Amino acid sequence: MKYYIIAGEASGDLHGANLIRGIQNTDDEAVIRAWGGDLMEQNGAMLVRHYKETAVMGYMSVIKSLGKIRKNLSYCKADILDFNPDVVIFIDYPGFNLRIAKFAKKAGFKTYYYIAPKIWAWKTYRIKSIKKYVDRLYSILPFEVDFYKDYNYEIEYVGNPLLDAIDTQLKRNELFDDFVKRHNALQKPIIALLPGSRRQEISNLLPMMLRAKSAFPNYQFLISSAPGISDDFYTQFIENKETTIVRNDTYQLLKHADGAIVASGTAVLETALIGTPQVAVYKIGGGYLAHFLGQLVLRIKWATLPNLIMQREIVKELLQKDFTLSKLTKELTAILPAGNKREQQLNNYNALYTKMGNTGASARAAESIVKHLKADKK
Repeated sequence: MKYYIIAGEASGDLHGANLIRGIQNTDDEAVIRAWGGDLMEQNGAMLVRHYKETAVMGYMSVIKSLGKIRKNLSYCKADILDFNPDVVIFIDYPGFNLRIAKFAKKAGFKTYYYIAPKIWAWKTYRIKSIKKYVDRLYSILPFEVDFYKDYNYEIEYVGNPLLDAIDTQLKRNELFDDFVKRHNALQKPIIALLPGSRRQEISNLLPMMLRAKSAFPNYQFLISSAPGISDDFYTQFIENKETTIVRNDTYQLLKHADGAIVASGTAVLETALIGTPQVAVYKIGGGYLAHFLGQLVLRIKWATLPNLIMQREIVKELLQKDFTLSKLTKELTAILPAGNKREQQLNNYNALYTKMGNTGASARAAESIVKHLKADKK
């Protein structure tokens, strides 16, 4: 069968790659065309657009990029018609994907959504579009089942694919010496910096992360680079020589780090599942206007997935006006060795891991997708 998959960011590329492997293991004749990234292409998808060409974040950026978004939407619709898939599969990225879902459903294509849009956080009205234009919805967060049930929409929880990614990619037995040697880093304890996957995101977060270096002279700061972002983009923010850019090795960086400063998003959950104490941060452009708009549309008590899954704060969140040097230094000190919050956060991580369930989410989602498509063809 023919599958058209749309992912719009680095995390979607990772989950899309895992899903593609699952589909190929279940359907020997699978032909896959996709919007995504390097990982999806490496796993057999014919890549239409790379996410680095399509990603737009922040209220102001969306407004400035309306022309670009319209062109991408038009191109995607035409490409779907030309490819004529058996199903269009959406991975998160709701601003773009729900528009395509409406088109695809009206055009007569099956529409499946893997990794449900986070409408519980904001834009709850999108449930109307999901119910109308999405045939099947797969969730990777356990609390989403009850949320959608309240709207009389049944979804399927398949587990979380991050468990698979960490299980297969993390080299738990690697020595610290081998890691720092491979990346030409120093023989000093590490604080990992994960400033996000988009240029604007990095520009908003990395400078403040790096300013904290002066408060931790016994540590080296290592930056996890994002796919598609050149080293030159990071070096414009770096002044201290004890700051190294680590490429394509985020899980190992987190394994060897004593602590981490992490952009709010999927990476916070990854960091927690790997077991690295962390502080979660975020700030978007637009100053107080952006903060006001964010508070207006945000409907949840916490912004990070570990806190939402556990329904209590297990990771400190420094967002918008709270993302200051003094607060960052204080919270980072608390989760480093000998810090007063470190042991409790590690204990909470263990509880989180247990609640997340077993590995195999992508395989289960793929099996369900293929099974239902075959059933519809009979």
